[in-house]
Amino acid sequence: MQDHKILTYIKNVLENIPAGWLNLTTHRLDIYNEEMAKTQFLEEFEALFNDHNSQSLSLNELPTAFDYIRLGHPLSCVLEWAIAKIHHLNADYVISFSSMTIPVLAVLRKNALENKNTQIVHTGELPDFFDTEILQRVYGYRFNIKKVEDLSTISEFDGSTVFVSQQDHICNFDLVPNVDFFININAHLGSIILVNGEQNENYISEIQHVRRRETIAMTPADTLIVLKHLVGQSSFDDTMNTFETSKTQVLASIKEITGTGIEAIVGSSGLSMQYAIMMGLIHDAFEKHKGKAIKIIVPPNCYGGTNDQARRVAACIDAIEVLDLPVDSGKDMVQSIDRVLDKIAKEDAIPYIIAEIPTNPRVEVPDLIKLKDVLSKERKTMDGETAIDPVFILDQTFCPNVHFLGEGDILSTVKTIAYVSGSKFPSGGQCTAGYCVANKKSEALMSYIKLHLRLCNNEATPLQMEILAKQLPSMNQRIFDAYKNTREFVHFINATLPEANINFVSETLAENGFTPSVFSLDLPTKGNTEEEKESYKRALNLKLIHSMINKIPHESKFCVSYGQLNGCYWTIPATSTQGTTKERDKDYIVRVALSPNLDFESHKKVFLDFVESIS
Repeated sequence: MQDHKILTYIKNVLENIPAGWLNLTTHRLDIYNEEMAKTQFLEEFEALFNDHNSQSLSLNELPTAFDYIRLGHPLSCVLEWAIAKIHHLNADYVISFSSMTIPVLAVLRKNALENKNTQIVHTGELPDFFDTEILQRVYGYRFNIKKVEDLSTISEFDGSTVFVSQQDHICNFDLVPNVDFFININAHLGSIILVNGEQNENYISEIQHVRRRETIAMTPADTLIVLKHLVGQSSFDDTMNTFETSKTQVLASIKEITGTGIEAIVGSSGLSMQYAIMMGLIHDAFEKHKGKAIKIIVPPNCYGGTNDQARRVAACIDAIEVLDLPVDSGKDMVQSIDRVLDKIAKEDAIPYIIAEIPTNPRVEVPDLIKLKDVLSKERKTMDGETAIDPVFILDQTFCPNVHFLGEGDILSTVKTIAYVSGSKFPSGGQCTAGYCVANKKSEALMSYIKLHLRLCNNEATPLQMEILAKQLPSMNQRIFDAYKNTREFVHFINATLPEANINFVSETLAENGFTPSVFSLDLPTKGNTEEEKESYKRALNLKLIHSMINKIPHESKFCVSYGQLNGCYWTIPATSTQGTTKERDKDYIVRVALSPNLDFESHKKVFLDFVESIS
């Protein structure tokens, strides 16, 4: 009876789902309480369920589900809630993935860190890209695989038992004793993991964090298909039929945009792509430089996902250490790279550098000629041998239109991989897919990156490819138009609040192709002590942001987003993009990102009102 009630309600919800649930990467950012982002949506959704309320207007008033689509979104939350309800579980115990293999890897990761045994039990066949040898040798995971014909034959095991089942109806779970994790996988839709038993509750946050950092949740479009299956509705999706056509168009667009001759690789998100890059380079290092230490060099104040992921990789593999690379707020990227590479050379270690150009959040661009020289410089080990060349991993999300790696471009002679978060300008905020490109010096690394993207089943989905195929051809024009808006807004702020300090590219850099549409704003402050000044500035940051999002709610959002088709996005890096960095490295400033299309006069008016309120 309860199952019927749940399924009937879900059916009614599907008839009334708000458009934003399906086609936005973030939903209702104007209703966003960061501290409650993981719970508030479902709490209020369950209240609607109890009231038998499935009206579209009520559903649209629900707050943001999680903080970003790759971690979770309204439809994935509804799916997980429904499955959990049917099995009399808390919704946290069910987690959906776009990837078929990552939920298995999430359990393996936690058990590797805790030195705990894992057995993977399956009926049918595991995906052909689930490479046991690489997972054990490169990732450092320990596990046994066992095929069974009947679930009832699974016996007790000293460790975790993971049961993997390929099936069309991905929501059907046959819960039996002696299994800790049930994972249903579907070749076209992804996977769902069900955590079995309170004794495994401590895995939930770890599995969710893997979804946050190394992959994405099941996409809204695929989740909708699964939900329709759950309630007995047929759902035909023909995007697979257009996948190869879309992929061909996307690869051609990326080649034209980047000026590179090496075929690009497209992943389900920027962090999915970055994870494949990291594991691919580590795999290459294990084969070509056996026994040598690996140093991942990361700016301590860079995007929190990048920072956190690098440290998560290092935590799993003894040979890896993360080193800080100061690049912002008076620290010169080139000088910092020179010092750290000299140190690593003496240790005869393998250097991998991750950096954003322009930097985030201070929007600084290093001297690129000096950068090329310092990356090309021949260094010696303590024994006088030639040191291992660095690989420069460039996050160029802020300026994906700049040519770095093509023949004759500034970094064409340095081993470089460049990647871009596709949720920004490539898709205009319509999907999360990201891509990476290489120069000829790094071409051999691309096969390793592609292998690990496939092993993690983190390739872009057919619909993501379709969106990119549609959006990429207009990207450079949108970048230019958004930059013009940003430059005008920067001029306006300089004129109306000259005491503020704005970090933005110079006119000269813009003429050389660096046309980001994001800037950071240090508001003027006051007080007798540094603590009073900092406290005043932080309060002022929030006052400005809340003025914007409350007075222009249809356009101004409190979000880290960038490159969207419409509106203006505001954030404080210290509490969003830098969420996992050390407190001393955080920037409590305002970061503003403008789109090509917004109501400029309204934004100027609200900002002017704000200035007058603090005068």
